[in-house]
Amino acid sequence: MPETMVQAEGLVKIYKSKQTEVLALQGLDLTVETGELTALIGNSGSGKSTFLNMIGGLDRPSAGALKVDGKNLFTMSTRELTRYKRDTVGFVWQNNGRNLVPYLSALENIMLPMQFSHGGKRKARALELLEMVGLPDKRHSRMNTLSGGEQQRVAIAIALANSPKLLLADEPTGSVDAKTADYIFDIFRELNSRGQTILIVTHDVALSKKVKRVVAIRDGKISSERILREKYADRLKESNIDWRKEDTQDEYAILDRAGRVQIPREMLDELKLADARVRVQVQNGKVVLSAPEEEKNESEKDL
Repeated sequence: MPETMVQAEGLVKIYKSKQTEVLALQGLDLTVETGELTALIGNSGSGKSTFLNMIGGLDRPSAGALKVDGKNLFTMSTRELTRYKRDTVGFVWQNNGRNLVPYLSALENIMLPMQFSHGGKRKARALELLEMVGLPDKRHSRMNTLSGGEQQRVAIAIALANSPKLLLADEPTGSVDAKTADYIFDIFRELNSRGQTILIVTHDVALSKKVKRVVAIRDGKISSERILREKYADRLKESNIDWRKEDTQDEYAILDRAGRVQIPREMLDELKLADARVRVQVQNGKVVLSAPEEEKNESEKDL
């Protein structure tokens, strides 16, 4: 198994219509190592779901380079892409209706993606996955009899049916309550402890603050990364921590290949810049950004 699971370099995605072009990704660079649990965050329209869809083989990049598990998504044939979506990646959606067939039982739903794999062991594998997500007693239940949280747990089991190298989750806790969201995150954390590589897109502040690595996307590029502080790594199950308010991570700006860095809007607002110019200096080993000094008028220069 390669050490790098996802390698994106200068990734660009342009959506075109008759009248407009929308630049969803603008040269995104990201590496996800095998065995990582990584969260992607960003405002609506930042490009995070577009990126996830490309990794999942659901959308084609316009330019750049993208490899997953050593496979080049730019050069795949239609048949190779179908095999890739079946065997390499598993997808969990916020709208779990995209994963579930309502008139089938939980067991039958999980067995469905295994039509071309596992042979006579499909049922045993499905039962194993139901046990993993905490629903062994719901194996004969149809989807419309399960709660939203239970349906999402079945959807996770379906995504894992063919033992994917990479599990992708787009807002997996977006439609459930906080208690269920914690349970779902515990499932992801347990899977990750077994070596499963997981990439999650989320708006859930509490969830993102529990993840060891959080990548922020802004305007189609990686703008910063947050790394979980070591003292919180073994406290993820503690109920006395307010994960929404606790400062659990250190944040780092990310330099792109040209040495550029995105400055958060709130920091730029504090500088009160008159235009797009900013003074950059190195002082005592630190890069310091400041507003340009006012130029002296001619009379002051004469003095």
